[in-house]
Amino acid sequence: MVKIAFLGLGVMGFPMAGHLARAGHEVTVYNRTAAKAKKWAETHSGATAATPREAAEGADFVMSCVGNDDDLREVCLGDNGAFAGMAEGSVFVDHTTVSAAVTRKLSAIADGKGISFVDAPISGGQAGAENGALSIMCGGSEAAYARAEPVMETYAKICRRIGDSGAGQMTKMVNQICIAGLVQALSEGLAFAQKAGLDANAVVEVISQGAAGSWQMVNRHETMLEGAFEHGFAVDWMRKDLGICLEAADEVGASLPVTALVDQFYRDVQSMGGGRWDTSSLIRRLNDLAQVRE
Repeated sequence: MVKIAFLGLGVMGFPMAGHLARAGHEVTVYNRTAAKAKKWAETHSGATAATPREAAEGADFVMSCVGNDDDLREVCLGDNGAFAGMAEGSVFVDHTTVSAAVTRKLSAIADGKGISFVDAPISGGQAGAENGALSIMCGGSEAAYARAEPVMETYAKICRRIGDSGAGQMTKMVNQICIAGLVQALSEGLAFAQKAGLDANAVVEVISQGAAGSWQMVNRHETMLEGAFEHGFAVDWMRKDLGICLEAADEVGASLPVTALVDQFYRDVQSMGGGRWDTSSLIRRLNDLAQVRE
């Protein structure tokens, strides 16, 4: 068992830190909203810290799961940042979805302090975090990953090192690119089935067993048909991720026409007041457009 600091207790971080505590690790948590850290500590009999630096002092591993590039810089750097409290030989594991550029920069800074850095973005949603069944895609040195893997396996269904620093974040971009196209296609299919007067649930029952089947289809079709969009990753966060994807595509010379189009569709959802709806709300956009045409 090791000493761990966990920074960021959102819908993903809260249960992930809980899995570490239940596994017997000594866990200290930090959250920008202190009340949430207090609630976690009361639930899991852990400790809280007032700053990332305080949480990281004496920790073998520091895990982060925050919002974006700026949030990650804030918890890592400065007098109160985690790097200031981490000892030489410790490992920083970042589960946030951020740009590969900020990952590589922070990894270089950590290396200069004798700290190992693993970028380890996650996929699987809130349910995956709660059930300890996340997919974790990692970048960093082989030695750093080998040390961190047994800790991450506490809440992972699969955990894989893809390559050097930034490779985990680039892999997460592939994940988000694929999801964007899948959800739009599923939205169009379900909207078509409804307009055609078909029993959409029966349609999904049949086609989900064939080549059209996907996780999104199996897990989101019912709530999409019900118009319930409080069951997953928020549109605001998806647009943040797709922005990272499109910027990286320009850098590497990749073409992402469908991703760019779906990003604009999510902008439409935001303008409808759906920034906090989950990503399956693309069907709501289609239904609203159909009503306008009628």
